[in-house]
Amino acid sequence: MDSTKQPFRQRDHLEYPELTMVQMIERMRDQHPGEPAYEFYGKKTSYRAFMDRIERAARALAAMGIKGGDAVTVCMPNTPQAIDCFYAINRIGAVANMVHPLSAESEIVFYLTISKSRAILTMDLFYEKAKAAVAKAGMDIPILVGRMEDELPLPMAAAFALTKGRRFLRFPDRRGDMTWKQFTKSGNTGTPLPEMVFDRNRTAVILYSGGTSGTPKGICLTDLNFNALAMQAVEAIGQEFHSGLTMLSCMPCFHGFGLGINIHTVLVHGACCILMPQFNGKTYAEMLIKKHPNFIAGVPTIFEALLNIPQLEGQDLSFLKGMFCGGDSLTIELKRKIDAFLKEHHADIQVREGYGLTECVTASCLTPRDDYRPGSIGIPFPDTEYRIVKPGTEETLPAGTEGEIILKGPTLMLGYLDNPEETAETVRMIGGERWLHTGDLGYMDEDGYVYFRQRIKRMIITNGYNVYPGQIENVIDSQPEVAYSCVIGVKDPRRMQRVRAYVVLKEGVKLTDEIRNGIDERLKANVAAYAIPKEILFRQELPKTLVGKVAYRKLEEEANAEVKAG
Repeated sequence: MDSTKQPFRQRDHLEYPELTMVQMIERMRDQHPGEPAYEFYGKKTSYRAFMDRIERAARALAAMGIKGGDAVTVCMPNTPQAIDCFYAINRIGAVANMVHPLSAESEIVFYLTISKSRAILTMDLFYEKAKAAVAKAGMDIPILVGRMEDELPLPMAAAFALTKGRRFLRFPDRRGDMTWKQFTKSGNTGTPLPEMVFDRNRTAVILYSGGTSGTPKGICLTDLNFNALAMQAVEAIGQEFHSGLTMLSCMPCFHGFGLGINIHTVLVHGACCILMPQFNGKTYAEMLIKKHPNFIAGVPTIFEALLNIPQLEGQDLSFLKGMFCGGDSLTIELKRKIDAFLKEHHADIQVREGYGLTECVTASCLTPRDDYRPGSIGIPFPDTEYRIVKPGTEETLPAGTEGEIILKGPTLMLGYLDNPEETAETVRMIGGERWLHTGDLGYMDEDGYVYFRQRIKRMIITNGYNVYPGQIENVIDSQPEVAYSCVIGVKDPRRMQRVRAYVVLKEGVKLTDEIRNGIDERLKANVAAYAIPKEILFRQELPKTLVGKVAYRKLEEEANAEVKAG
């Protein structure tokens, strides 16, 4: 009998080594020195070379004066420089402050300021924005600049330098800034590196989640959080990760799903990350056909896009050993379509859905390999306990009763950066243990399978990214002519949800192009590109609740009814 068809039961408890993230990579270097750790457009980097690059970058950071506890901002897509820098920061006991490169300039100012960053790494494409953000933050810190051509295979690098790369040859142009290539050469080989010390209470990584009040929150995560996730995830997957296997790593490194699953989990087990800087349906299909990755992980929009890509028609995808979906709810109908697509293309697997929050790095629950229950997001990872409680209380509800999902386990964050009030609201002590209150509604059945229903807090998920309406409303409302606004998510076949804003102008104010343009400019300057509303509708008034608040649920219902009718 095919062993992959044997019923699988994950262990309830795992032993987590007291090692830093980079020590986990070092262990793989010792076991599989010549095997590839990552691949970038066909150029492979072995575990031995990877650790050499980490050490070189760590010495350069140390020579710059970066020390344990200092933050370094990484504002990058999935490129070798980003991965090398992330682990080099960890190597010297510093803090990796992971930021979306499409963040608005004002957002980057906030990320740099709240983390007190000592340096920032970004791509040449985003250099001007980073330079402006550093200036506005009033920080005299170096900007390190990554260039695609420095990591591409020679023929491709030359072609890139003569085309797209030519636009950025003058960067960096500010005193003290340098390319990543120059920077890593600047570290003296004699520069001493600190001893690697594991500390379960040390912030190793800061990821960001938008705040419901409009202010982003820095989520402080540890070495244990990431290492525990890497071990739990493979146990829950029920499929061995080892040298020779590959993951198409498209989910970005500034995202918990991308950094925790697509990158760290793969590297901790000696497999290989095939790095993709951004998602493009045609390129993704070409990578599948050419590279035959064993594992792919992404958001529903990525997998839905695969269903309609002509290049994949008739292709054999039997090389796939696992497909994992997170970042947004996977509808029963979309799962059915994806599973049918996999079967038609000879892949003997099903798409499996995970659930989690950045406050516990990413997924903490996964549908089992051999027991799908419609509507369920699966069972908790080892050492992770879920409960359903009556919202606003600690009262545990019986099986089948809907309430707030709370959880505890080794991936739970230390807290929100410089925000003890929000931390105390989200992480609460119950029976002497720390429990994460997710703000999500759901229930559990008699067998412990979890079912997600809806979010208690307002949040929109578009293309797998969390968008917080309050942040966008604050920006729109700052336009002098605006009385108030309301931002909602509207069902969208490609993005799952698209962002729509309703705007009411002050009494007596007539809508003009100047007002429209003013709102557009404010949004571009203060909101990440993926979160900017695709539609802005102007109304005389908006529906209100009995207590006078905008009835955003009613607007959502109306908008989604329009989509269904259209």
